[in-house]
This record gives sequence, C-alpha cells and structure tokens, in this order.
Amino acid sequence: MFRRAFLLVTLALLTSLIGAAPYMHEAAAAPPAPAWHARVDAWVLDHAAEGKAEFIVFLADQADLSDASALRTKAEKGEYVYRTLTEHAERTQAPLRGALDRLGVEWRPFWVANMVWVSGGLDAAQALAERPDVAHLYANPHVKLDAAAIEASSAALLSNPLALEWNIAKVNADDVWAAGATGAGVVIGGQDTGYRWTHTALKGHYRGWDAQTATVDHDYNWHDAIHTAGSICGADSAEPCDDHGHGTHTMGTMAGDDGAGNQTGMAPGARWIGCRNMNNGAGSPITYAECYQWFIAPTTVDGLAPDPGMAPDVINNSWNCPENEGCTEPDVLLAVVRSVRAAGIVTVHSAGNSGPACSTVADPAAIYAESFTVGSTNSSDVIASTSSRGPVTADGSGRMKPNVSAPGVSVRSSTATSDTSYGYMSGTSMAAPHVAGLVALLISANPNLRGDVDTLESIIERSAAGITTSESCGVDTPTAVPNNVYGWGRIDALAAYQRAGAGTDLSITWSETTGQLTLTWTAVAGAGAYRVWWSESPYFNPGTTCPGPSCQVVANATSLTVGEPEAPSGIVTWVVQPVDAEGAVITTLPDRVGKFDFELVRGS
Repeated sequence: MFRRAFLLVTLALLTSLIGAAPYMHEAAAAPPAPAWHARVDAWVLDHAAEGKAEFIVFLADQADLSDASALRTKAEKGEYVYRTLTEHAERTQAPLRGALDRLGVEWRPFWVANMVWVSGGLDAAQALAERPDVAHLYANPHVKLDAAAIEASSAALLSNPLALEWNIAKVNADDVWAAGATGAGVVIGGQDTGYRWTHTALKGHYRGWDAQTATVDHDYNWHDAIHTAGSICGADSAEPCDDHGHGTHTMGTMAGDDGAGNQTGMAPGARWIGCRNMNNGAGSPITYAECYQWFIAPTTVDGLAPDPGMAPDVINNSWNCPENEGCTEPDVLLAVVRSVRAAGIVTVHSAGNSGPACSTVADPAAIYAESFTVGSTNSSDVIASTSSRGPVTADGSGRMKPNVSAPGVSVRSSTATSDTSYGYMSGTSMAAPHVAGLVALLISANPNLRGDVDTLESIIERSAAGITTSESCGVDTPTAVPNNVYGWGRIDALAAYQRAGAGTDLSITWSETTGQLTLTWTAVAGAGAYRVWWSESPYFNPGTTCPGPSCQVVANATSLTVGEPEAPSGIVTWVVQPVDAEGAVITTLPDRVGKFDFELVRGS
C-alpha cells in the first residue's frame, strides 16, 4: 500500500509539472520591460524594431514663458517668446546634438518646444531614452487628413456667386463689413495642404503679392514643411502650392474675395500667409510643429533671417492627429501650442469629424485648453452629425469642447482645380476658418485687441448665439450654455464686433506712468449724467442702478480717469450708461450707443 501510494504521488507530481511547463515557459519568455521603455511611445518601439522610425525627442528642460503674459503688445510678446525659446534651445540641446552625431542618425532641431526630430532604429531610441536630459520619445506618424466632404453640385452653382453666401450671412459678417471692419491691417495664417495663391479669390489678399507693381515675394509669406518629394508640389516648394485642394478652400473662407461677386471670406480685407503641413493630405506632428514655429518667426523661403515682427495675428488649423494612426500621446503638441499662444497669436482648431458620439474631440491639438476649438453647424443652426463632441477624455481633463460652433455644412469656397474654380465642402475644417476670419474682423475693428488672445476668445464665446442640446454629453443639461455639443453657440460676428468695443464710442487707455485707466466716450443726446462701473463678471445685465463700490456717476463730462481694477478673474466689463436728467436710463437709443460694453484684460 505504501509503495502504491508513493507511485501515485510521483505520477501526480510529474503530471502537474508537465502541465505547468507551457505556463513556466511563457513566463520566462516575458521578462519585465526595460525601464527606458516607459519614456518611449509604443508606436516608436514597434516601428524602430522593424528597422527605422521617425520620432520626436522631447527634452526635460523646457523654456519658461510665463513672463510673456505681462507684456502689453503682440510685438513685445512675439519678440520675447522667440528670443527665449531660441536661446534656451541652443543652450540645452548642445549635448544632445553631439550624441545624435555620434549615433549617425538623421536629425533636425526645433525651438518652438525644446525638441529634436530623429529618424533612427531601436538602438538609437534606447540610447536617447536613457539620457537624463530626455523626457520622452514621441511618435511622429504620417497621418491622413480627416477629409472634408466634397459635395457634388451643378456647374452653375459652383461658378456663379450667390448674392451673399449663406454661411457669411448666417454669422452676420456682412453687417460688420457695413460698419467698416473688413479685416484690413490684420494678417491671417493658415497651415494646411497648401494654397493655390494665384486663385482670383486669394491672390489680391496674399501678403506676398504687390498689385501695384504686379510682383510677388514669398519671403516671410510662405513656408513648406514637407521636405521629401511625393506630390505635385515636390519638396520644399519655393512658392505656395496645394496638392489636395483642402487648404485653398479653407483660406477662401477666411479671406476670399475675387472682386467679381465671389465674397466667400469672413475677412475680405485681411492679408494671408501660409505653411504647407501635409503632403497630399498626409501630415505628422513634426510638420504641424514646424509650421507653428515658422508662424512665430517667419523666415525667408530658404529658412533664413527669422522675424517675429512678421508673425500673423491668428492661425487656422483644419487638420487632425488621430490615435488610431499613431498619435497616441495627447500632449505631443501641447508645449508647441502654448508657445504660439504666449506669442500673442490666436490658434483656431477644427474639432474633428468623429461625431455624433460624445467625447470624440480627441485629437491633438483640438483637445487643448490653449486651442480655440470649433464645431460645425448647418444653415438651420443644427450641429452636424459628424461634428465631434466633448467632453475631452483623451487627456483625462473632462474639458468642455468645442469652444464655439460655426457654419460647416455645404460651404462654398475657392478650390485648387483652377484659378477660378469653386466648390462646396463640409466638415469642421470648414467651420474653423469662419472663426479665424472673425478674429481678423475684431482686430480690424479694435486694434487694441491684437495679441490679447484671452480677450479675443472671450468676446467670441460670450457673443455667440447660445444653443442648447439634449444630447447630454458630460455634465450637459437641457438648458446648459455652454455645452459639449455647440460650445458657447454659433458665432455671431456683429454681436462680437459690438462687444469688442467697436462702434460704441468708448475707448480705454492705460498710463504706464500713473498706472491709471482713462475712459473716454462720445456725448449722448439727452444724457444728464453717465453711470460708469466695472464688473468682474463680464456677462451681466447692468440693470438701472450702479452695482457695488466700483460705480461712479459722472455729470456733464465724457471722460473718467480711474485706478486699474483688481478683478480676481482678470477680465472685467466696463459699462458707461447714459441717463436723463431724472436719472432714467436712456433706452430709445440703439443698444450699442445707449450702453457701452468693453471687455478688458487687467493691465492691457
């Protein structure tokens, strides 16, 4: 009995060992990943193991741009940001650049964020990831454009202009033109598939074109971030070129006007400059970053003599970087966008076309708080089914997006087929240019807003036509404005123009010597006095009485000098309200004359 029991135990033990062998073998074949893997995108590891991968070496030491917010003009901000970023990159990248040369890999340095583009294998990736001065290796996949829908239309519709394009009328841009603001004196930047600059709707508005001498100069007005051949534009095109058509359409919505009835642009008086970030509709994080860098300090066509004084006031970004094509890191472009914003440049971004599900605003750079993100609506102010919704979950923020919405369904604009061709497209790519054009209108109407990104965005948000939704994305309720479907609502150019202080006969100046503000306004007929106050809540109903200790009453005067308000929010609304001899508010005058609103970032 003992011998038999012993035999049974032995057999059982052998059986268990044999059964466990596969598991033991699998466990042995999967040792813990090396520590340096944690600092490398999985996409980089996979592609580098196959031979070679493009990736972005992001340094741990990034420049501090916080002092830019204290500067008062866009010119000061741009010069400061450019100088700070370039000096920081030159100082901190030197050891890394030497290591890259020793590794024998292809590389290209950047300063818009402290980073270097590299093309190399797994050994190079490991050597770089193990360096103490390197924070992370980000993937640089070449992603396809989330293409707007090109719609079939009759030849007559495509070639013959409407009296006024529906989308322009919907947002009241023509009313702003009538008031005298067309975008004159403002420069719009666009990074896209390129631009057919010779198109009749665009040529006269291209900053490089001199109509008086019939000559063109592309220096400081055009950059090509595509350095390898592959399309009709080739590599490093010396003049604006569009191998896809998407870019020409978006620029037409911003500034298009052929002088013959085709007024497709929001800001037909503005000038534009451009950067090609996609090769036949395929871009990458580094081409997007390169265009952003060039916009902060445009250069000659051959990349020399950067000049931040030639930077645009606003940049339109109708492109995407989806996770399913390798853009797995939500923060890959965050430092880049922050640099552009610090330079006093508004960055408008399409929300994407991944709706109608919630939390589909998911791609860099649409997800960032620093990007002004735009959803798409139709002619009835209904959100497009494809327009991406918030809240943002890709980075765990839960951030509400989009910021606002704009027409993006069946939008007619210039195309790259010929110098006179037009076509209809749909998508958030078509919506975003409306907002970029609106920024140009506001700066044209009130140049004091140039470089004041916070105030420009706030004006556009709070002047939008609020639209509620029952889709219940995130914390949305049926009465919530803003919400994760429309943002603050569909943009209203006229309301924004009025809110920007244009046409209100109210101006505000700041004295650096005294630290005081002087408010000046035009006398209103019948006014016996003027109530003047500010509120830290910019979006209140002023009522008929002066609220709080900031209120002052000025009789028989059209100016007031006050100390700079210390508002916790940083943004205040000034109100100058005329009243008659009995103290009653004058309500018979147009609102823009009877009640003056002006938003102001403290210290500007």
